[in-house]
Amino acid sequence: MPAKKRVQDTHISAELKSLHLSMVSLVSVMNRPRNDERLLEEAGVKLDQALFRLLVVIERVGPIGVVELADRLGRDYTTISRQVAKLATMELITRQGNPQDRRIREATIAPKGKEMTDRLDAARERMGRVIFESWEPQEVSDLVRLMAKFADAMEAVERGTPE
Repeated sequence: MPAKKRVQDTHISAELKSLHLSMVSLVSVMNRPRNDERLLEEAGVKLDQALFRLLVVIERVGPIGVVELADRLGRDYTTISRQVAKLATMELITRQGNPQDRRIREATIAPKGKEMTDRLDAARERMGRVIFESWEPQEVSDLVRLMAKFADAMEAVERGTPE
């Protein structure tokens, strides 16, 4: 039986192309090496860009295994495994066993790594304030709320559990 068409479907269809273009633009800006260099410089952090991105993801979503980390970053797990080992050697992360699956060793932020991501967060905030200086506070709040809702919905669809 075909899905029942709703009035909002037409509106959503018209908006999806614009949303996709905005997402492509965001990803493009976020993936530019020069922007990472600027952030690292602003934070006073000396770290390879590939390791910096990895460290931030581990801090945000850890504890996390190498396979899931590689999947989230769209990279080969052998490369991620070597980079995680390097972060552990630098004492920025720690590795621990997963209590549910002993085959998985998860990466968790270490105190030295947390101090580094805190400096990156402070630099990101200083840089972000320039972007939002002409926005009304409610606009910023709406963006944050809706982006979180959108990200949660995308994650749910990815897991196969749409809300």
